[in-house]
Formats: sequence, structure tokens, C-alpha cells
Amino acid sequence: MKGSYLGEFEEVVLLTVGVLHDEAYGAGIADEIERQSGRSVSISAVHATLNRLQEKGLVTSRMGGATPERGGRRKRLFTVSVAGSRALRDLRELRDNLWNLIPKTAFE
Repeated sequence: MKGSYLGEFEEVVLLTVGVLHDEAYGAGIADEIERQSGRSVSISAVHATLNRLQEKGLVTSRMGGATPERGGRRKRLFTVSVAGSRALRDLRELRDNLWNLIPKTAFE
């Protein structure tokens, strides 16, 4: 696996692949990120990130069926791999631990 560090956008894309499950493809991922975050996301940034995640072994991809809406073209569908699931669990645990260490008075 090439590098295990995940940047913020890589983490968001990986989480979104998990959310969309069997329907995770570039444009759908960008749309969901925009819907959830209110952030505008370029499709090229999503594709570049998906390629990096695949190189790191955190997602796998397969070709879906052709659809009339896409002019007969097929979608590349992404799935979180076992290593990707592990990475997300580790990140969540780290974040939860850090949140739990913040003194209660820190946000008053």
C-alpha cells in the first residue's frame, strides 16, 4: 500500500464512497460532498483523489453498466476496501480520543 496518510479531502471522499456504497462514482461523490458540506467540489479533484485512494489500496473500482443518461457510457463505481475501512476506523478513533481529551472548560 502506497502511503497511509490521508488529507482532509481524501478522508471526505473516502467517507462519501462509504455513504454511497454501491452507487459511488465521481459525479455522485461530488454531488454528495456538496450536499453535505455546502462546499463546491470540482469533479476533477474528486477523480484525482479517487485515483490516489485507489493507489493507496483504500478503494477498489469496477465498471458499471452503460446508461442512456450518459450516452451509453459506463460509470466507474468505487467501493471502500478492507484497508480503507481500517483507515477510517483508525481516523475515527484518533479523532474521538482527541475530542475526549479536550477539557470541558475549553469551549466555555
